[in-house]
Amino acid sequence: MEQCETCAYYVFDEEYDEYVCDVQMDEDDYYRLAEGRRRSCPYYRSGDEYLIARKQ
Repeated sequence: MEQCETCAYYVFDEEYDEYVCDVQMDEDDYYRLAEGRRRSCPYYRSGDEYLIARKQ
């Protein structure tokens, strides 16, 4: 599974005072993700803003 720390959806939530996954998913999606059957997170998006620029 990709590292949450490098994901664009992994953001700091001031209310909880911790980092959280900010993907909008329903309860069923969350359950499937929490089961751990997938090898990688289907919502993962690289938080590296310069990734596209380096490929050009």
